[in-house]
Amino acid sequence: MKLKQKLRKFFRKKRFSMSDPILNREEWSVHTSPAALLGGLAAFCIFLFLLILIFVAYTPILNIFPGYRTDAERLHDRLVQSIMRIDSLDSRINDMLTYNENIAMIMQGKTPVLPSRQSDGQADTTSLDKTLIPPSQLDSLLRLQMEGESNYSLSRTLQNLDKTSQTAFEFAVPVEGIITRHFSRNDNYLGVGIQAAPNSPVSSIDDGTVVSVITATDAGMTITIQHFNGFLSIYKNVTQPLVSQGQAIKSGQVIGYNAMHKAGDKTNPLLELEIWDEGKAVDPEMYIVF
Repeated sequence: MKLKQKLRKFFRKKRFSMSDPILNREEWSVHTSPAALLGGLAAFCIFLFLLILIFVAYTPILNIFPGYRTDAERLHDRLVQSIMRIDSLDSRINDMLTYNENIAMIMQGKTPVLPSRQSDGQADTTSLDKTLIPPSQLDSLLRLQMEGESNYSLSRTLQNLDKTSQTAFEFAVPVEGIITRHFSRNDNYLGVGIQAAPNSPVSSIDDGTVVSVITATDAGMTITIQHFNGFLSIYKNVTQPLVSQGQAIKSGQVIGYNAMHKAGDKTNPLLELEIWDEGKAVDPEMYIVF
C-alpha cells in the first residue's frame, strides 16, 4: 500500500507558479509531476549527447581544443616518417650498388673505389662521388701471394676444392656391410663387393632415374640408375627389385634386396656396386664412406 501511494504521488501532477509579490498576483503557472520532470531531464541529456556526437563526428570542432593534434599535424608526421624511410632505403641501395661495383672491379683486377662522405659526416644519399683507394704495400704483397703459386694462391685453392668436391660424403651408403673386394683396374673389377646380411635392403646412393632393371646372372638382377650430376651407379646381385625402368627415385630409397639368402655360405654372391663418371669407372670408396 505504501509503494502504491508513493507511485501515485510520484505521478500526481502538481502546480508550479510564479507570482508578483508587489501586485500580489500570479504571473505564470504550470501543472506537472516529478516523473515528467525526470523524463524531461533524461530526454534533454540524450539530446545533448547526440548533438555532441554529431559535432565531433562531422565537424573539426576538436581542433580548437588545446593539446589535440589536428589532421594536418598527423599527416605531417606520417610524411616525415615516410621521407626518413625512403632516405634510409636510398642510402642502403647506393651502398649495395657501390659494393657490387667494387667486387666487380676486384674480380677484374682493378682498384676498388670508396664512396665519399659529406663534410658533416653524413652520407650523401643523392650521389656517391668515388675516390680511388691507393693500394698499400701489404695489399700488393697479398695480391701477388694470392695470384702466385704459393700454398695460399687462389688457383691452388680452386684445384684443391675441385679434388675434394668429388671425395667421400657425396653419396649415401647402398647397404650396411663390409667391403671384401676392392676396386681394381688390373683385375678388371670396376666396383666394390660388399658382404651384407641376408636379404638386406639395397638403396640408391643418390637421386636419379632408373635406366634398366635386367637379369644379369643366376645370382640376381642388375639395376642401373642415372644421376643428375653425370654419375651412373650399377647395383649387381639384387633380388626382388622394387623399381622399374624410367622411375624417378630419391637418395636412400630402397630399390631391392641383397641376393644373399643364407649367412656363412661361401657361395653367396656379394652385392657389387659400380660408379661411373662421364663414361669412366671410378672407385666407389672415394665417394662413399662405408
